[in-house]
Amino acid sequence: MSFDLWRNWAIYLEPIEGVILGPWAGFLAALIGSAVGRAIKPVDFWMFGIIAEPLGVLAAGFLAGGIWKTVLAIYGIMLSAYFIHPLGRKLPLWAILDVLLALILIYPAAKMSGKLFEENPRHSVTSLILISFISTVTDALTRVFLFIPVGLFSLFGLTGEAIYEIFIAGAINSYIEDMLVVVVSL
Repeated sequence: MSFDLWRNWAIYLEPIEGVILGPWAGFLAALIGSAVGRAIKPVDFWMFGIIAEPLGVLAAGFLAGGIWKTVLAIYGIMLSAYFIHPLGRKLPLWAILDVLLALILIYPAAKMSGKLFEENPRHSVTSLILISFISTVTDALTRVFLFIPVGLFSLFGLTGEAIYEIFIAGAINSYIEDMLVVVVSL
């Protein structure tokens, strides 16, 4: 079982979808696109992307509109469930440092979003970088939430050691994706 770095190119569109379409239209568009895409080209781990991508778009849409409390609530629920779960407490903290950084950046990103469409490109770029990073990490957090607290790992009959290895490999890929999404968003 491997989670490849290029698991889905849609992740690179999430921030743009959310900023342009807004939270609800963006969420719906991503949900339909995700479901149709997986129906056309089925993948073994379809259950991780069906909702993860739309939630990333939703977060981008909310942040672009200056709404931070809803995004903070999403993170609060998923992170609480992760740390309450026995596996969440056993896995290394460094593997979710991007999630914790995104959590800290939610409020500043929402407050800076008013500058997203300003004529000063420096302000818009900074705002877009923050929104892109957070929306991508929201996608990853949703996948972690589904894998660990929701318990989708049990569908694959994985041992604790296998879960650890998958989680570490996924974390490394996630950090690379975080950087790539920020670059693509520029």
